[in-house]
Amino acid sequence: MILPAPRKLGPSVSRQPFQYLISTSRLSRQVGAIADVLPGKTVIIQWQKDQERICVVTDIGRKRAFSTKLPAEKPAQAAPNEETTMYRRAFVGLRATAVSWLWTGNSCTCSRRCSSEAGTSEPRSVRIGCASGFWGDTAAAVPQLLYGGKLDFLIFDYLSEITMSLLARAKAKSPDLGYIPDFVSVAMAPYIKDIRRKGVRVISNAGGMNPLGCAAALHQVARNANVDLKIAVITGDDLMGELNNIRNTIIKQENGKLFPENIQSMNVYLGATPISRALDQGADIVVIGRCVDSSLALGPLLHSFGWTRDEFSLLAAGSLAGHLIECGAQCTGGIFTDWHTVPNWHNIGFPIIEASSDGSFIVSKAPDTGGLVTFGTVAEQLVYEIDNPKEYLLPDVTCDFSQVSLTEIAGIDGGAVKVQGAKGLPPSPFYKVNATYLDGFRATACCPMGGPRAIEKGKRMAESILERTRIMFHQRGYEDYSAVNLQILGSEETYGPHAKQNIDGGPREVVIWLAVFHKQKEALEIFTREIAPAGTGMAPGVTAIIGGRPKISPVLKPFFFLYPKKYIKINIFMNGQHVETFQEDISFTSDLTASHDEPQSQEEFKDLPSGPHVYRLEDLAYTRSGDKGNTANIGVIARHPLYYPYLKKTLTALAVENYFQHLLEREQPEEILVSRYDLPGIYGLNFVLKNSLGGGGTASLRSDPQGKAFGQMLLDFKIKHVPDLKSLIE
Repeated sequence: MILPAPRKLGPSVSRQPFQYLISTSRLSRQVGAIADVLPGKTVIIQWQKDQERICVVTDIGRKRAFSTKLPAEKPAQAAPNEETTMYRRAFVGLRATAVSWLWTGNSCTCSRRCSSEAGTSEPRSVRIGCASGFWGDTAAAVPQLLYGGKLDFLIFDYLSEITMSLLARAKAKSPDLGYIPDFVSVAMAPYIKDIRRKGVRVISNAGGMNPLGCAAALHQVARNANVDLKIAVITGDDLMGELNNIRNTIIKQENGKLFPENIQSMNVYLGATPISRALDQGADIVVIGRCVDSSLALGPLLHSFGWTRDEFSLLAAGSLAGHLIECGAQCTGGIFTDWHTVPNWHNIGFPIIEASSDGSFIVSKAPDTGGLVTFGTVAEQLVYEIDNPKEYLLPDVTCDFSQVSLTEIAGIDGGAVKVQGAKGLPPSPFYKVNATYLDGFRATACCPMGGPRAIEKGKRMAESILERTRIMFHQRGYEDYSAVNLQILGSEETYGPHAKQNIDGGPREVVIWLAVFHKQKEALEIFTREIAPAGTGMAPGVTAIIGGRPKISPVLKPFFFLYPKKYIKINIFMNGQHVETFQEDISFTSDLTASHDEPQSQEEFKDLPSGPHVYRLEDLAYTRSGDKGNTANIGVIARHPLYYPYLKKTLTALAVENYFQHLLEREQPEEILVSRYDLPGIYGLNFVLKNSLGGGGTASLRSDPQGKAFGQMLLDFKIKHVPDLKSLIE
């Protein structure tokens, strides 16, 4: 029988710190429970089950548990010189009366991270590190965080829409596949003993399309290492078993499009609640499939602090903490606009958040590592792929990040930033679902080429390959290509009208990028065979075919829709045994509709001084870009508050739409393709560019299917008719 976790105290109990001690004590194992309590204090929790008294002692942030036959009397009082606080509570679900007492001494000998004494209002902190931002991230992250991070929790984020497509293909080949094998063999196996010894608890979405298979592989690793672990598995995100019902259900579909045929996978983005519940039940490792990335951190915070479902601003703060670290080194100097200021890329530090129960937290990184944590690095990650920052929709909460503030903390090696100010609203009663469907096949040829007039040679060679293969298609009765994308990388073709003018014949080194779609795999086999002959029968200077003969792969396109939470059943397994089935509580939800920021009136800027100066955007701002499906997201953050009104005045949604018009695909004549949202808390702007990625992800033939370079391209945007801004801040 699993002991339930106490959730909330009555109004007569003061919130800090005593409510924290009670509400976060998780009597989460049948015998020998673990309690998460204020570090630096000696806390004893006892309860009685039948004739056995079970005791948990935590001391200086370390946990140990034992059970023993103890007398039934109340535990002895603390020493007279120690302040003693006690609380008695009955727990439902035991066959006999269960009673717990807690007390804490007033002195602290903790050298780790204790920041409060009993009876003060300073909340306890929880440390969470992220060792992976995607499938394929560096193996160097785990040891630096495990041995130097002083962590409570270690999370691994592996999944994206593209990764889910790859895992769906893998599982289609074998039911034993479909999870992230690197999590088991690279991230966990070498460190499993030390993870257990240090008491660090692990949460990962490495389950992908097969979380039970991932857990089975982890159990084998643990057995081989002779390590006893509780491994929880969360399922319920996979909706393929409900495919026919969903087809016949009235659902909210993406842009009114019809539900596609040839569905290959269909996964709900779960939230943090199941992760928290698995931790409540004593899990050492939690394996989940598809979930929102930030929930990997919010789940441990719910578990540790006992935040309730209606404490929306706390849930938003925890979600922001997860959002900032979910991409690994991207908030510690990775892909930073000022990349030249970031030291030691070879040993870049991975992120750590130290969160308090009031929702504030500090972002730092593993000690003695490279990288950088500053206002700029954290602000860039804050705006990464968030769409509308006032209504960032997550399963647990609707977040408002528009007034979040970032404050650099001086004197910390490598830098640290305090984050606060997130606000929350009720979540939607719907889950977001990502389905993938088969829509033909693709192949991509990449060929470096050198010599004079390289751009001209490359285009003619690629066009000749297409012409030859089209003749062959016709002879064999195949249709034409479904789509073709020819780019000469090095010609700045992706910059459109903003490309630098080529002189003296242009660059002498380029790469031909030739990507094609076709409904039939057999037709693409012809295409792949006709690339190499161009090296002897067409243009001079072709040096290689990168990766050899192009590989043919199925095109799994994404289809997003909303599905009612009330229909989703979530299951938790512990060491292979089913322990719980539940559904999300929708009593805290609200069906919100996202809105655009109000158009800016020029009246706002009438008193703004003008001048003769022109600045590149890079002189005044940081940028970062990413994707969601076929939509790109570009965040812009002013380097100084005085620059912000000039950015707002000049960098309008229309200006950005005009700048990227060569990459936008308008489906309706009056369709709004670019929206702008303001983040005054960090002096930021966020631009959302619809239909800008050629389909996005695996559905795109472009060399930048995720919009990773969009922010860099925008750095050349000209801010004109302004005064000498640099002198204003000196």
